[in-house]
Amino acid sequence: MSFISVFDVIGPNMVGPSSSHTAGACAIAYLAQKMNNGVLKKADFTLYGSFAKTYQGHGTDHALLGGIMGFATDDIRIRDSFVIARKQGISFSFTPNDQETELHPNTVDIRMENEDGRIMTLRGESLGGGKVRIVRINQVEVDFTGEYNAVIIIQQDRPGVAAHITRCLGDHQVNIAFMRIFRESKGETAYTIVESDERLPDDITAELMVNPHVHDVMLIQK
Repeated sequence: MSFISVFDVIGPNMVGPSSSHTAGACAIAYLAQKMNNGVLKKADFTLYGSFAKTYQGHGTDHALLGGIMGFATDDIRIRDSFVIARKQGISFSFTPNDQETELHPNTVDIRMENEDGRIMTLRGESLGGGKVRIVRINQVEVDFTGEYNAVIIIQQDRPGVAAHITRCLGDHQVNIAFMRIFRESKGETAYTIVESDERLPDDITAELMVNPHVHDVMLIQK
């Protein structure tokens, strides 16, 4: 059982009206844009459960679009996110899905496309009080909250890759809080998520990419 403090009940500093439907939505998209390497050109959002039912009235759509452009939960530009996105040449869409019901009630799928045509997808859940969880990246089931500094490594599931990752972090004396590996199946694509209390060194990306089985590295700093 996770601990919920009085601050979780009150919610974060935010542009309202709802910590779940507005701040949580923004936080999910804010994490998503940190995983998108390159300039964002298109963002498509599929909403489920209560997100799908109330996304316009609660400003979930404005919050998602603001977050995907890098606006924090208390950034007043969220209110004008549609206008700002159009000025930046970002196309966007919102599609409610009321057919899939076996999901967390505040769930969104995000599909991002950058200027190079690279596409990335993820699924996020807004848990209440502004807390969120990323549960899928590019069709691989994961579990990531964004509460710590983190590095996400996309790799081929091969012997020695995990040792390479820990060796690179150890060389920089990074204190690992959590390290988890998620994979499609044996030998296929895997995601290693390493979380740390401290800021991760910016040059860790290049060092991790030296291994031929590492396909991509996403550095997510708080």
